Amino acid sequence: MEDTALPTDLLFREDAYLQQATARVSAVHPTGIELDRTIFYPLGGGQLGDTGWLLRANGERIAIADTRKEHTRDVVLHLPAAGQAMPEPGEVLGLEIDWARRYRLMRLHTALHVMSCVVVAPVTGGNIAPDKARLDFKIEMSQLDGVRIENEMNALIARGVAIETVWISDEELAARPELVKTMSVQPPSGCGQVRLLRIAGIDLQPCGGTHVANTAEIGAIRVVRIRNEGKQNRRVEIVLAD
Repeated sequence: MEDTALPTDLLFREDAYLQQATARVSAVHPTGIELDRTIFYPLGGGQLGDTGWLLRANGERIAIADTRKEHTRDVVLHLPAAGQAMPEPGEVLGLEIDWARRYRLMRLHTALHVMSCVVVAPVTGGNIAPDKARLDFKIEMSQLDGVRIENEMNALIARGVAIETVWISDEELAARPELVKTMSVQPPSGCGQVRLLRIAGIDLQPCGGTHVANTAEIGAIRVVRIRNEGKQNRRVEIVLAD
C-alpha cells in the first residue's frame, strides 16, 4: 500500500460547480480511497459529504457512499459503498459527483447564511442535508417567528445578489471577531489565510462549504419547524419550497 503526506487538492474550493474531473489514486486505505485532488466535498461545517462515482479506465464505476476528511494529514477519503472493487495506487480515475444532491446542499447551505442575517443571535450549531437544513441559535423562543423568518429570508433571496469567496489573513480575522457567528465551530486558522463567503450587502463570514453563485439560485424556502433543543438552543429548520 502506497501513502502520501501531500494534502488533497480541493478543486471545489475554487469552483463548486465542477461535476466531473480526473485524479490519481494516492493511496488505498481500509477506511477509504485517497486521491491527489477531488471535487467531492468532505463532511464538515455541518454539510454532509458528497456521494458519486469513481470511473476506472476499464469502464468500472466505483460508487462512493460518503466523503470524509482525515484532519491529521489534511487529506480527503472517498468511502466506497459495500462490495465495490478498489482501485490501485497510481491509477487515474474519472470523478463524478451526484450533482442533483450536491446542488441541493449548495442551495440550502447558502440559505442558512441568509437565515443567520434574519435571526440575529449567536449560532450554536447547524446541519445541511439534501432534504432539509437547520441552524440552532442562543435566543429566547419568544423572539422566533416562523412566518417572519420565512418572509424575510425569501425577500433577501429574491434580490438575486451575487455571492463570492474572499480570503483574509489570520490576523485580519483576529481583528474582526464579529465575522465569526458560530459558537460551536471556529473557522480554521493558522495556515495564513481564512476563506470567507460574501453575499454583498447581506452577509460576510468564514465558511469552507460549497455555495451557489447567486441568491436567486436558492429559490423560495419554507420554515417547517422551530423548537427547543436543550437549555440554550432554539432550532429553526427549513426546506426548499420546490
